Amino acid sequence: MLLPKKIKYRKWHTMRRNALKPLIASRGTKVSFGSFGLKALTVGRIRSNQIEAARKVLSRSAGKTGKIWIRIFPDRPYTQKPPEVGMGKGKGDPQGYCFQTEPGRVLFEIDGVGETEATSALSKAGAKLPIKTKVVRRM
Repeated sequence: MLLPKKIKYRKWHTMRRNALKPLIASRGTKVSFGSFGLKALTVGRIRSNQIEAARKVLSRSAGKTGKIWIRIFPDRPYTQKPPEVGMGKGKGDPQGYCFQTEPGRVLFEIDGVGETEATSALSKAGAKLPIKTKVVRRM
């Protein structure tokens, strides 16, 4: 699983968003490396184990000829309180790392396989993620 080597702060703020300002990605919105990509359509947090599950699906379908690019990295720590603990008493302990995604961000790219194989592999990888996604091709 992906995780940063070193972090500055153990716990981050939740970073709630303003409902009046729609959050749209400004960088990482184009397919840059491969021929096909998986683009996020909704806001969400993708954990490192979900990225790994999607990567396994893509690498299985790409075989030896295909190449995969992971365009996101989980650098944001998320916390969780232990079970059966009441409200209050501070924030929970860090459990792992996640990536905060915005609509329009390209998450994965693939190249070296046919169009039908690439679209089916990317749609299967999108099913492993907690957000809505769509398959896009290079323009």
